[in-house]
Amino acid sequence: MTSNRPEARPALIRLEAVKVRTCLSRSTIYAYMREGRFPQPVAISERCVAWIEAEIDGWIAERIALARRG
Repeated sequence: MTSNRPEARPALIRLEAVKVRTCLSRSTIYAYMREGRFPQPVAISERCVAWIEAEIDGWIAERIALARRG
């Protein structure tokens, strides 16, 4: 039996989209990455990086869960 649900495909998003989705500035994103508090980007060329969308979604979900706990 096959599923009607399409398989989730990894998606990459660039810095501007990360900034919009997280409401963080570029400097805060890079500071959090240095501190190990934010997902690392993936190099997609010599001078271009992007983030894995699912990792950003997970980071956002963690922030929401922490805020709801108290």
